Amino acid sequence: MPGLIQQTLPTDVNMDRDDFRRNKTLGKNLMCRLKCIFTSSSAPERLSLEDTQQWSQSLERLLGSKYGMATFRTFLKSEFSDENIEFWLTCEDYKKITSSHKMSSKARKIFEQFVEAESPKEINIDYHTREEIKRNVRSPTAECFDEAQKIVFGLMERDSYPRFLRSEMYKTLLESLAADDARG
Repeated sequence: MPGLIQQTLPTDVNMDRDDFRRNKTLGKNLMCRLKCIFTSSSAPERLSLEDTQQWSQSLERLLGSKYGMATFRTFLKSEFSDENIEFWLTCEDYKKITSSHKMSSKARKIFEQFVEAESPKEINIDYHTREEIKRNVRSPTAECFDEAQKIVFGLMERDSYPRFLRSEMYKTLLESLAADDARG
């Protein structure tokens, strides 16, 4: 048995090393694409090191930046965990609807896509909140998803956002912008 453990250990270490290299390469490739998008001369405002550093102050600051939002969404998609930000953004758009007919239709779509159990992009909310939304969707208002949106924001703030700040993607972007600033 000890020989079996010794034989599998190097494979596990190699897998970890390969995963690390793959993630680092993914981060560099993604940063190259983001940098091209964010620093192109046709963009009205360029992504700066200072703005990017400010994303680490709060999730609100990150989501308040169009570049921050785009980078965070890309990060979540790379982790196959973008349902929370998609739900949050969809709710933000939903709140802008003024037509009751459109609101009713959109509320049903949001419920079917994100809230209903076993839905394609099911968000992680408790049973009570899910049932409350189910009732609210029958006569939707601009606030019918507010409680779920607060829960999802809290989940992102406690889980996804700290992971993003520790990610190779964010670190590589900061390093790249710092190097650009140093070059002038």
